[in-house]
Amino acid sequence: MTTRRLMDIALALAGLEKEPHDTVISVAGEGIEKVLIGIDMDTPELLLAEKLGYDCVVSHHPKADSGSMDFHKVMNVQIDKMVEFGVPINKAQKKLRKKVADVDLGSHVGNYDRTSSAARLMNMPYMNIHLPADILTENFVQEYLDTKFEKQPKTTLQDICDALNEIEEYQKSLAKPVIRVGGAGDYAGKIAVLMAGGTNGGAEVFKSYFEAGVGTIICMHVPGDVKKAVEEQGIGNVIVAGHMSSDSIGLNMIIKEWEKAGVEVTKMSGIV
Repeated sequence: MTTRRLMDIALALAGLEKEPHDTVISVAGEGIEKVLIGIDMDTPELLLAEKLGYDCVVSHHPKADSGSMDFHKVMNVQIDKMVEFGVPINKAQKKLRKKVADVDLGSHVGNYDRTSSAARLMNMPYMNIHLPADILTENFVQEYLDTKFEKQPKTTLQDICDALNEIEEYQKSLAKPVIRVGGAGDYAGKIAVLMAGGTNGGAEVFKSYFEAGVGTIICMHVPGDVKKAVEEQGIGNVIVAGHMSSDSIGLNMIIKEWEKAGVEVTKMSGIV
């Protein structure tokens, strides 16, 4: 197995033809038999992998090279999702722009060479898979909830949390799905699962969804300032499904395909 083939399997599952900006092969490799994969894999995990006899390390979150430097560029896929839920494309672009600029500002000063240089010195194949896994999670959870509540117009936020807890990754996680804006008995309305596209688009993006008719947003995480802003908007609800558990859903799908291809895969660092 090669890093190229591992990447291609993940891309194909997510319906992508090439690597998005947040997904890169930092150190290519071939003859790979044992993969160590986790949500966050840095230099300590590279050293652990070498000690334990693995021949490739895969991180979910981008830690190196263009995957971290160009992370903000992948956020523009959120425009398509906003349009899908009825937000005008011009409005979607403008509401997302500030958050993209903020993320760019933060990533530009980062040490993009820290982990990849260690991998090169160790001659350890190293890559990350971010958006492909998140797309798989987003699609799975959206379809699951749509099917579950198709004939239940008065679905409540508690109903959604209960449904999420039927999914294995959420069952096993210590960080359970939680209502961050709204009450357990509040009606959900139209549900939008937003788990792909880099990171949260921010309060104005959430507001755009609500103004377009979405009643409840399901996301992996929500910052305190966004939570406060949505509460003050007084329009919609927010449920945080959980970060590590949500990441794990898509990653587990990819891992299963790698294992079918004959690769031994060990999960760590947050994968449920």
